[in-house]
Amino acid sequence: MTATPTFCFFTRSLAIGLVVLGVAGCSGFSGGVTRDTFKPYVPEVVQGNFISKEQRQVLRPGMARVQVREILGTPLVASLFHADRWDYAFSIQRQGVAPQNFRLTVHFKGDLLDRIEGDELPSESEFASRLIRPRPTGKLPTLQASEEELKKFTVSPAPQSSNLPAATLPRAYPPLEPAPR
Repeated sequence: MTATPTFCFFTRSLAIGLVVLGVAGCSGFSGGVTRDTFKPYVPEVVQGNFISKEQRQVLRPGMARVQVREILGTPLVASLFHADRWDYAFSIQRQGVAPQNFRLTVHFKGDLLDRIEGDELPSESEFASRLIRPRPTGKLPTLQASEEELKKFTVSPAPQSSNLPAATLPRAYPPLEPAPR
């Protein structure tokens, strides 16, 4: 009967000790738990054809449909009800980067390009720079040292030891390829 109260006291003490150690361990966590600590994975979603400013500048009224298709690619929307209109749309959503949406509409008269409508398009380099996530940089160390600090790291030349036996160095190496048969 006397062993039971001692066992209860021991388990209670152990439980309290573990809780105290757990709380003390969390106090060393400097980052803290914020809303951004645990983020779900969001896949990258790309839809449509990206059309750059350079591609748009190549288009001229009077170009044939085939030439427009070679420059811009297949349109995202080419309706039977609007046979003289091609719609190009592009959207991309990446985690940590603002979503980007662009559209361009090409109108034809017969088989020739008539007019172009759409958003202001970025150049290829501008678009690529928009896709890069900004990375936070921490405090950078100073890259200056005084003469005294540099003297700590001066290296004296290694002594030439000529007491190595010549037998430790191979005289010839094996061939890299097998001999022909």
